[in-house]
Amino acid sequence: MINKVVQNADEAIRDIQDGAVLMLGGFGLCGIPENSIAALLKKGVKDLTCISNNAGVDDFGIGFLLKTRQVKKMISSYVGENAEFERQLLSGELEVELTPQGTLAERIRAGGAGIPAFFTPAGVGTEIAEGKETREFNGKTYLMERWLRADFSLVKAWKGDTAGNLIYKGTARNFNPMMAAAGKITIAEVEELVPAGELDPNMIHTPGIYVQRIFQGTNYEKRIEQRTVRN
Repeated sequence: MINKVVQNADEAIRDIQDGAVLMLGGFGLCGIPENSIAALLKKGVKDLTCISNNAGVDDFGIGFLLKTRQVKKMISSYVGENAEFERQLLSGELEVELTPQGTLAERIRAGGAGIPAFFTPAGVGTEIAEGKETREFNGKTYLMERWLRADFSLVKAWKGDTAGNLIYKGTARNFNPMMAAAGKITIAEVEELVPAGELDPNMIHTPGIYVQRIFQGTNYEKRIEQRTVRN
């Protein structure tokens, strides 16, 4: 069996270089590969293209990489909680490709499934459609969207085993599984790493065949974007 286990995030991201295209899992502030992002900060790689559902917040997630100007381009669907992202966007310092959330999810899924393009009604008649091919199916206009793939996918799971099989918890299951399939090299960090064969096969969300490196992370935070304590 191939040894996929690495000691830590520094070893896991060792060959990510300047200009790499990365997918970073997470939905809101849940399921973010925190240890891998910290290692990228320390390594100092720059000119990254980051594909993610969101841009984190100013002091968490991809927000750290934006603050240090390591991100050249963001492909994302939700960016409303990050003031630094907004500043860089409005000043022209950051390239941004905004994509409807469902389209983003399907573009990533298509990348993992080997489907180079597909048609969707989302975005027809808006700025999203500019420069893109459209076709009619049954009298309705659809927009052609292309797949997304990455040099490296960085995902975070609740549990994983040494063969790379992963189980996500709650909404962390949203983008992480699709990204795990769409990266040339997928790096998984997990809260708990167990020996191969210990996980219930019926509960595995990402089969180990999609994962090339896995490690047990440390010091995970449980952030909440908006805490409401009363109406």
